[in-house]
Amino acid sequence: MFVHRYPQRETWAELVKRPVLKKEEISGIISEIFREVEENGDKALLEFTKKFDSAELDNIEVVQSEIDRAIILVTEELKTAIQTARNNITKFHASQQSGIEKIETTKGVICWRENRAVEKVGIYIPGGTAPLFSTVLMLAIPAQLAGCKEIILCTPPDKNGNVNPAILYAAMLCGVTRIFKTGGAQAVAAMAIGTESIPNVYKIFGPGNQFVVAAKEYAQNYGVAIDMPAGPSEVLVIADQQAIPSFCAADLLSQAEHGSDSQVVFISTDLEVFSDTMEEIDNQLKKLPRNQFAQESLDNSHFILLNTVEDAIEFSNAYAPEHLILAVEDFTKYIPSVQNAGSVFLGNYSCESAGDYASGTNHTLPTNGYARNYSGVSLDSFVKKITFQELSVKGLQNLGKTIELMAEAEGLFAHKNAVSIRLKNKR
Repeated sequence: MFVHRYPQRETWAELVKRPVLKKEEISGIISEIFREVEENGDKALLEFTKKFDSAELDNIEVVQSEIDRAIILVTEELKTAIQTARNNITKFHASQQSGIEKIETTKGVICWRENRAVEKVGIYIPGGTAPLFSTVLMLAIPAQLAGCKEIILCTPPDKNGNVNPAILYAAMLCGVTRIFKTGGAQAVAAMAIGTESIPNVYKIFGPGNQFVVAAKEYAQNYGVAIDMPAGPSEVLVIADQQAIPSFCAADLLSQAEHGSDSQVVFISTDLEVFSDTMEEIDNQLKKLPRNQFAQESLDNSHFILLNTVEDAIEFSNAYAPEHLILAVEDFTKYIPSVQNAGSVFLGNYSCESAGDYASGTNHTLPTNGYARNYSGVSLDSFVKKITFQELSVKGLQNLGKTIELMAEAEGLFAHKNAVSIRLKNKR
C-alpha cells in the first residue's frame, strides 16, 4: 500500500488515478473477439469457453433440468437470504416508478412524458473467482419491474460446464427469460451481435473486469446501449477520531477481496485511527480465504492522512469513488458536500456489504471515476422516456407566431409552413 501523510493538493491529481492496462493493448484483443463472434457465432463462444474457462460444452444454453437441480442444491438458509434481499431491492426500486403528469405549457398545448421498457436487455454476471448471484438480483429485479420482455443472462461456467446454483436460483426468482454459459468479452459480443443461440439485445448491463468494460464500450459500435462503464470494484473510506478501526479495515478488505484490480482508499483525519486501521488490516487479512486477491489489491491502494473531513470530502469528489463510506461524527452535515460518488454509506454501522446485498439500493455502480457523470443502475436504466404533445386549434393559434418567427430566423421555411398552413385552415 502507498501511505501519504498530508499530501499537498497539487499531488492529488496523481493520487486519484486508477491502475489500468494500456488501452491499445485491450482494444486490440476486444476487436478480435468481436470479429470471431461475428464470423463464427456459437462456435466461437464454445472455443472461448474452452480456452478461458477450461470447460467443454455441448450446449451453450442452460436448460430447465439444470435450473431444477440448482433449486435443490441451494440451501434453504441461502434461499431465505436471497428472498429477503429480493424483497428489499424490489421495494426500493418499485418506489422509483412514476405516474404520468400532463402539463399545459400554453393554453391549448398539453405536453407529457411516458415510460416504455427497453424490450430486450442483456445482463452479464461475473462468475470467475466469485459468482455474483447478488448482481442477478440487482439487474433482473428492476428489469422485471420496468416490464422488459426479454431478459437475457450470460455468465461463465465452471470447468465442469456448470453455472453456480445460486446464480440460477436468483435468475429463476427474478424473471430472467434465458440463461447462457458464456463469459467475458465474448459474452458481451454475443449479446451485442447475436449468435445462433443468443439473441442480440438493445442494452447491456453488468460489471466485470477491464476486458468486460472495454467490450461494453466496443458494443456501442453495434448500436447497443450500455448501463455504464462498471469495472473493477472500489471503495473510499473517510474516518475521523470516532471511527472504529476494525470496522474500517473490514470495509476496505471487503472490496479488496474482489480481485487484484480492485482499489481501496482510506483517508483519516486522526493519526491513531489511521495507524490502528492499518494494523487491523494486517490482522484481518491473514484470516481471509481470498487474502491473495486482497493483498494484490492493497498493493495498489492509498492510505492518506489529511487535516480535516472537509479536505477528505474534497479529495473524494476528485476521486469519485464507486462506494463512499463516511465513518465520521455528524455525517449528515457533510451530505450536501458529496458531489461525486456511486453510493454513500453513513456512519459506523452502514457497512458497504449492506448495499452489496440486501439494504435495497443497487450495487451496480460507476467506477474508475465515472461517478462524476454516471448514476448507478435504477429502474430508469431499463426504460425509455417518450414525450407526447397535443395541440388544439386554439393552442396552435396561441403558439403559432412564436414558432413561425423562430423557424424563419433559422432559415427553415418548411418548418414555418407546417404552422402557417394550419393557421390558414379555418376548419
